[in-house]
Amino acid sequence: MADKCHLCLLGLIFLSSLLTGTSGEDDVHVFISSGENVRLPCNNTLPDCKSTTWIYNNRHSAVELIGLGIKKKDTERHERLSLGSDCSLNIKNITKEDYGSYSCRQYVNGQQQGDDTRVYLHVLHVSSSSSQTEISPGSSVTLSCQLDSSYTGVSCHDSGHSEGIEVFWVNQAGVKLTISDSRYQISASGHCISNLTTTLLNEDDNREWRCEVTHRNQVKTSVTYTVKKPVSVIVNVVGASFAVLLPALILCLILKKRAGVRRATDDSVEQTDDVIYTEVTVSKKKRAKKNKVHCDHEMTYASIRGAEAGDQENCSPLYASVNKNHHKSGK
Repeated sequence: MADKCHLCLLGLIFLSSLLTGTSGEDDVHVFISSGENVRLPCNNTLPDCKSTTWIYNNRHSAVELIGLGIKKKDTERHERLSLGSDCSLNIKNITKEDYGSYSCRQYVNGQQQGDDTRVYLHVLHVSSSSSQTEISPGSSVTLSCQLDSSYTGVSCHDSGHSEGIEVFWVNQAGVKLTISDSRYQISASGHCISNLTTTLLNEDDNREWRCEVTHRNQVKTSVTYTVKKPVSVIVNVVGASFAVLLPALILCLILKKRAGVRRATDDSVEQTDDVIYTEVTVSKKKRAKKNKVHCDHEMTYASIRGAEAGDQENCSPLYASVNKNHHKSGK
């Protein structure tokens, strides 16, 4: 029985949504770009949010997102929805499927209190006729900027209407692009859609094209599209540069290695060629004097060594030893 009552209540909500006027002074319009977070205000709240119900309306049905302050778990938007402390509806990471009409209502003891707050969510997004991997200088690309909206009270490109919504492209200086610009072709292919077609140049890498939407002659939101060179092109350029530099790098390493080997050889010669032996023997005989012992003096100078290490110019001190042999007189 409770389920049947809930279905009946939901049907009445949908029917009343359809019967409510298509436009009103209290209607709220929110413009947002895809991928951003949005807050939908509720202007008829009671002291707390336990009476607040949020309903999403499209052409085919009405979906209850928040029921008496509690988030519904059986909706596709469940993970992206939250109820603010002021009973506003917060939606994360907006997609183009989120556009449409949202109604905020208050129920007390099963009875609706006051009128709805109707919020129209308009989502602006840009798509390209080519994937980023196909974009390169000299190629033609068409960017399509579209505003998804279910609101029928205003029309796009109706500059004579005070509530007219206009979608258009601007250059980097913020100046509106028109059909008089020779490089760009601007066209409209449907309701609230503006197309920009151009041939890319080398300097267009990382260039941003911006699409804006105005409502009542005020800019509401904008979305940019950045053109980047394909990764494959960058890889090819880097590969070609590496192919040119690789031989030079190898030659540099070979020369460096040879220089290191030469230094090591020189060091080896200096360390091993360090022993030079020279032995000098001098014999000297003196005549014996009267009443004195005859003696022969023999001196041996041995082992004059060079430096053990270091440069050949920096020699170590010379060492010498003197050996004297004493011979007794008469022997």
